[in-house]
Amino acid sequence: MNCASSPAPKVWERPSNAGVEFLVWLRNTDVATAIRESESVWGYPTILFLHTFGMAILVGLISAIDLRILGVGRQLPLAPMKRLFPLLWIGFCINAVTGTILFAIDGPKKIVNPAFPLKLALIAVGMVILLAGQRKVFQRPEGRSDRVLAVVSLAIWAGAVTAGRFMAYVGQQG
Repeated sequence: MNCASSPAPKVWERPSNAGVEFLVWLRNTDVATAIRESESVWGYPTILFLHTFGMAILVGLISAIDLRILGVGRQLPLAPMKRLFPLLWIGFCINAVTGTILFAIDGPKKIVNPAFPLKLALIAVGMVILLAGQRKVFQRPEGRSDRVLAVVSLAIWAGAVTAGRFMAYVGQQG
């Protein structure tokens, strides 16, 4: 087999025509159009601000817990940090709602952006780590596996935030 003649594998396939048609329909709804095209600060800028605010809450609190597990601020007990989880979930919910709105505003462009599936995958992995950590870390003394999980968590969330920012700069057409 000649590797030079083999096509390169595609990392992200273009969605089906039906999928794109649905995203075009969604983008063209009155609500999405109003948010996207409004010149008011209460339209797109507010949704984007709330998405950034939710991300700051979510990633900020996760980072604080991960850094504490890694030994930063050892004088602070870890157990009381469990009380941050309701706030963390509020940040996640803000991001889920505003992210859905941002996607509805321009899904056809976002779905073909190579940074988009990476961002979603990293968020999914980050949430799995969060759920695993929430169950394990606060039920027993900190161990080596917790520190490894904290380092991986920090890297995953840094990657998710970076992929989200890259969406504005990669995969742009025309």
